[in-house]
Amino acid sequence: MSDLDDIIVSMNPAHLQVDRVHAWLSEDAYWALGRERAVVDAAIAGSRVCGAYRSLTSPDGSGMPGEQVAFARAVTDGATFAWICDVYVARESRGQGLGTRLVRALVDSLEAEGIQRVVLATRDAHEVYARLGFGPLANPATWMERDRRLQRPPAGYRVGGPASPDSTRPTAGAAGG
Repeated sequence: MSDLDDIIVSMNPAHLQVDRVHAWLSEDAYWALGRERAVVDAAIAGSRVCGAYRSLTSPDGSGMPGEQVAFARAVTDGATFAWICDVYVARESRGQGLGTRLVRALVDSLEAEGIQRVVLATRDAHEVYARLGFGPLANPATWMERDRRLQRPPAGYRVGGPASPDSTRPTAGAAGG
């Protein structure tokens, strides 16, 4: 029995442990450091969400899943296009294929709705997403961005790493969100 055998994946937003998701994103995800709880709440409300949980039911008998160990969301029009973002696997659960399983479930649900174009951005997990059929943009010169965020971590920033003198400069290419 692998470590993934006791993991369930749910697309039900009521199952999300939003305090945990907010802590992961705002404290550990390089693309979302400092993200406010209200922003996380609004992002979840406006997205298709996917969570992975350690067991089918919590010990308290509430019928809710057990401990959440991963999160992802997709922003979509529900018809033609989706952007997968905020993919996060808890540090203690990494390296077991959970990120692949979570994104596969999200992509499968989007494609089941007829959505045929799904994009994402990543700085450090290209091989994970390539296994699911993602590749570089076919024509990146046609894509443009308007990024008005005030503060973005610089390229190469790692949580717990040294601060950069450019840490308040907006940067392109951040994964997730």
